[in-house]
Order: sequence, then C-alpha cells, then structure tokens
Amino acid sequence: MKAHFIRTASVALATIFIASAVQAQERVVNVYNWSDYIDESVLADFTKETGIKVVYDVFDSNELLETKLLAGGSGYDVVVPTAPFLARQIQAGVFQKLDKAKLTNVSNLWPMVSERLAKYDPGNEYAINYMWGTTGIGYNVAKVKEALGADFTVDSWDAIFKPENAEKLKTCGINILDASDETFAIAMNYIGKDPDSKEAADLEAGGEVYMKIRPSVRTFNSSAYIDDLANGDVCVTIGWSGDILQAKARAEEANNGVEINYVIPKEGTYMWFDNMAIPADAKNVAEAHEFINFLMRPDVIAKASNYVQYANGNLASQELLDAEVKDNPAVYPPEDVMAKLFTISPYGPREQRVLNRVWTTIKTGN
Repeated sequence: MKAHFIRTASVALATIFIASAVQAQERVVNVYNWSDYIDESVLADFTKETGIKVVYDVFDSNELLETKLLAGGSGYDVVVPTAPFLARQIQAGVFQKLDKAKLTNVSNLWPMVSERLAKYDPGNEYAINYMWGTTGIGYNVAKVKEALGADFTVDSWDAIFKPENAEKLKTCGINILDASDETFAIAMNYIGKDPDSKEAADLEAGGEVYMKIRPSVRTFNSSAYIDDLANGDVCVTIGWSGDILQAKARAEEANNGVEINYVIPKEGTYMWFDNMAIPADAKNVAEAHEFINFLMRPDVIAKASNYVQYANGNLASQELLDAEVKDNPAVYPPEDVMAKLFTISPYGPREQRVLNRVWTTIKTGN
C-alpha cells in the first residue's frame, strides 16, 4: 500500500508540475480599447497565428482610460488613447518607447498620418496609429426633415448649435458626444475662436454654445448613441464618423426603416487619432509588440477598417479596403475637406479643471 501511495503521489505531483509548466508558458496580451472598435475575428486570427491569448476589455472615454493609467498597475499591455491624451500621458511617463526592431510592418504606415501624429508623439516613438476619423453630425434623415423642414440641409453646425433648431429637434432626441476636449474645440471653432485655445474665456464661450441648447439635449454619451441612432431613439448626434456609419449599417441590417446620414459640417471639425501604445508597467511586452505588429499588416487592419468603417493610418491597406469604406468621403475626406480639419493639443492641469467644471455644469444643467 505504501509503495502504491508513493507512486500515486508521484504521478499526481508530476501532473501538477506539467500543468503548472503549461500555464506558465501560456502567452497572453491584455488589450484595452474603445467599445465597438474591432472585428472580433481579428483577435481570433491573431491567437490562431501566434498562440497568444487576447484578453480584451473596452472603455468609452479617454478620461476612464487615463484614470487607470495614471493610477498605475492597470494590468494592460496595449491601450488605445486619443492623441491629446497620448501626449499628456507620454509627458507623465505612462508609456514605454516602442521597440521598432520588433515592428517589422512599420513600413506600411501612412506618412501623412504619422506626421500629424508626431505633433503629439515627437519622432513617433511611443505610439502607432490604429484608426483616425472626424467628429461630425449623424442624423436620422426622415426625423430631421420632419422637425426642421423638408428643404433644410444638414451641412452646418447650425443644425444643432442654433437654439431654435435644437428646440425643434428636442422631441426626436439630441445626443452630444461625452468628450469635452473635442466638443469644446468644435464649439470654439464654430464661434470663430481658435479651436486649440486653452484660454479660460474661450473655453467658457465654447461652453456657452452648449448651455444655450442644453434644455433640448436628451443624452450625453459616447457609446450607447450608436444603437440609439440606429433604433430611432435619437434623431441627431454629435458623434464619431465610424460610429455613425456603424449605426447606419445596423439600421440597414435591421430593416427598420431608419435612414442614417453623416456629415462633416462646412465650418470644419476635429480630426482625431486613436493610437496603440504600451504602458510602462506592462507585463507582456513581447506579446504587446506582436499584437501591434499584427495590426500593422495591411490585410489585418483593412479587415478592421471594413468592419468599424473608420480610416486607418496604414497606407498599404488602402487597396484592400471595401469600396464603401475607401471611396466614402465621410471616412476618407477629399482634400478640400481635409483642409478644414483641425487638431488640438493637450490640456494642462489648470485648463483641464476649467474644462471639467464647465462640462459638468453643462451635463447637469446647473
């Protein structure tokens, strides 16, 4: 009996050792990205090709991501901040420099996008662009015509920012993107101020644009509005280009009679960049580089763009994009529209406090 016990115990210990060894060898990458922002088959393809498991979490605001990063120990290996937040986080030492030797697909990048991104990440040392786009107006064609008149053309921020128009749209529902940095920039540009101004008076003036229409605004959100627009629960929104095109696609798939359109207003708007970066305290750095490099492959990022209907920073991918994406001026704007797109620099702590205070007042209506 004693010998049998010893043999049984030995087998059990060996089994535990082998299981532990296998577990220790399991490769994983922890990714934190925006909601509704990837074709899930891309993640499955990555795991199939590399054996690396993807633990994928989502957020819907840069502020939420920044809070986790600045607190440290986020547990993530790849995160996707928007450019002004990226710049501020680089200054705070949140990220580690990319090892370009491990990013063999870097030659596929689009110089135009990389050059614009360098405003936030000098030398492009810390981040690689994932997607880029614009912030414009998404609207329910039938409901907006019903509210504003059959002859009304939605081609200007007037459609939302003029209180008399907002009042007419109140019944069918207005949503404002819960992203104060860019919404304020848009409002300041609309009233003829520098959209990149950090002066308190200019921020207050931008906030006043929203305060004037606040009684007519139903919601402030950055993710639920996709389905709300697709389902007809709101009729107009300030939103991200690809999100609104996703809403359009969902409405068409549901065959619910809702027609969605997206427009870049003639006054111009914000051009944003969402970028992949590796936190300084990431545990799986090699896997993070493999994940980023995989997404820099033209076929992979084209698949992602075709799904989310956003432009990407990969020039080599363009010949692989669906025509409805590549040839859509809402996704890849023509040069005359590109000339009216602006970017913004990071807010300092003092300006951020002003921005937060005014935005909170607007959202609460107090």
